[in-house]
Amino acid sequence: MAKGRKPMVPGNMNNMMKQVQKMQANIEEKEFEASAGGGAVTVKVNGKKELVDIVLKEEIVDPDDVEMLQDLIMAAVNEALRVAEETASKEMGKLTGGMNIPGLF
Repeated sequence: MAKGRKPMVPGNMNNMMKQVQKMQANIEEKEFEASAGGGAVTVKVNGKKELVDIVLKEEIVDPDDVEMLQDLIMAAVNEALRVAEETASKEMGKLTGGMNIPGLF
């Protein structure tokens, strides 16, 4: 056993699982924002990893260059999802001491 760590006992594990569930619910309610193209595309996702908002600056909408707009949207969404995942992992790590618990996030 690692020095300074207490053994997990069933009561402690149940308490930790309740805290994990509460933290998971809190993270799912949060929103994470990212942008691409110097702010031309801004998106928001929630902690459930659902896209909840897209804002496009009018000047970025060019019917002759739809591919660029698609790329900017994908970049912004992927960055917002990365931030959501990173935040969830950091918050969960604080509670679990870095222990990976399958099925959480």
